[in-house]
Amino acid sequence: MLIPLLRRFLRPYRHLLAAVAALQLAQSLASLYLPRLNADIIDHGVLAGDSGRILSLGAVMLGMSLLQIGAAIAAVWFGARVAMRLGRDLRAAVFAQVSAFSEQEVQQFGAPSLVTRTTNDVQQGQMLVLMTCSLLFTSLFLAVGGVGMALHLDVALSWAMLVAVPVLLAVLGLVISRMLPLFARMQVQTDDLNRVLREQLAGIRVIRAFVTEQAEAARFGRANDAITATALGVGRLFALMFPVSMLILNLTSVAVVWFGASRVQAGMEVGALVAFLSYLAQLLMSILIATMLAFVAPRAAVSAGRIGAVLATRPSVPPAAAPVAVLPAPGTLEFRDVDFSYPGAEKPVLQGISFTAAPGTVTAVVGATGAGKTTLVHLAARLFDATAGSVRVGGVDVRDLAEDTLYAEVALVPQRPYLFSGTVASNLRYGDPGADDAALWRALDVAQARDFVERLPEGLAAPIAQGGTNVSGGQRQRLSIARAVVKRPRIYLFDDAFSALDTATDARLRAALAAQAGGAARIVVAQRIGSIAEADQILLLEDGRITARGTHAQLLASSPAYAEIARSQMQPEAPP
Repeated sequence: MLIPLLRRFLRPYRHLLAAVAALQLAQSLASLYLPRLNADIIDHGVLAGDSGRILSLGAVMLGMSLLQIGAAIAAVWFGARVAMRLGRDLRAAVFAQVSAFSEQEVQQFGAPSLVTRTTNDVQQGQMLVLMTCSLLFTSLFLAVGGVGMALHLDVALSWAMLVAVPVLLAVLGLVISRMLPLFARMQVQTDDLNRVLREQLAGIRVIRAFVTEQAEAARFGRANDAITATALGVGRLFALMFPVSMLILNLTSVAVVWFGASRVQAGMEVGALVAFLSYLAQLLMSILIATMLAFVAPRAAVSAGRIGAVLATRPSVPPAAAPVAVLPAPGTLEFRDVDFSYPGAEKPVLQGISFTAAPGTVTAVVGATGAGKTTLVHLAARLFDATAGSVRVGGVDVRDLAEDTLYAEVALVPQRPYLFSGTVASNLRYGDPGADDAALWRALDVAQARDFVERLPEGLAAPIAQGGTNVSGGQRQRLSIARAVVKRPRIYLFDDAFSALDTATDARLRAALAAQAGGAARIVVAQRIGSIAEADQILLLEDGRITARGTHAQLLASSPAYAEIARSQMQPEAPP
């Protein structure tokens, strides 16, 4: 997966990679030429006592060194640009893919894992490209050039390379093979650590309320210790590479000097022996430098597989092949014999659901916990696709609607309202980015939220923390309702959106909503019978099926299950 992923995302930067390769080649040629010059200085300058020769060749060496330094700096600059752009493109691709996911895919991967894949895994790919541009090209050129120059100087001593290189490669290959499973384990443990930390931050109030700080600290400690142990294992293996490599290099150099002495006696020039040692060192060091990638490449390969898995996942809610943008019956929501099953579930969550919500009507959905009420609302908003039957908005199957058309038609107020970091105004303008302040205040009036927003020192500019944690649950719910009102949709989906409101506020909100959005279809999932008693139709869900429907009065007379729910909520409190 690593090679195809890099090939795909590096293709636009082929010209920069070519520049990096050319600069690294120039740097390597200069590095390879320096030992040859040094040999000439020794043989024809120092030993011959020719100061002019030493100065002239020294000037050439200085020029080669400057060329080497300049080429290296330029290569790293271009390589860094390629690596940073790769990271930018990978993050954008993963974000775009995740944005197209339905809840099913998000649950499949898990939010902590998706965050890790977008950040840490992308960084591993960036580091690999940066090190490749900085080290690998140079190492390859030096290795090939070093072998050629050493053979040119003395073939008889080249046996040292034939011994040292395979031994070094065998040692490094053994270390790398041990690293691969550790890197795979480390990425999974990073996901686990993120998940534990995310849960603890989100549930800090529950943790303190139940005084479980020590248990949660121990749970975090276990996840932290696991990733630490794996990282230490990787570090111990990596620590072996340099000492073993330097040992092989030094032993090989000793052997070359030992046997080179007889070659000098046989007529080999001293400078040539020194140059041979330099080329041998360049060869072995280039292999060692290339193995620096061994610390990055296996982990990058694992990360590439994780990123590739996200990019290769086809959303279960795909866009329409031929999207419809014009609705024949605006404001109408219809379920036609809809079934829905979660992947791997033993039985459907919803079965045979059929009803129509016309413009200007209120359709209430009641039922026990787990009856499928939230799933029904999610199907209407196309967070999932029905496994059988069809959900139609405006007279068109939602699977055939253009996304912009669908989401302009429908506004969902979820069971757990979520506010984004920013201000009151910026959160409300998620419904309509062009809404003016007057429209925001009208929406706050409908949602019965004007009073507490006016009490805030900054009013509409009051800051909102991530998730809305700096406001109460009821305030969060009312701001979420106001955000939907700002949108002015033709279909409202309220998923138990009034649960945090007291009875009086609930009644005022419903009355204001009827006056403001009376022409829109409203689907209301509720637990309180009093909130839905005036609905035009009430659907009773039991085990994923509609077992009764009608008005409040009709269901009291015809449905024992509904009558039981109503009686249980109207029973007076027992005396103490």
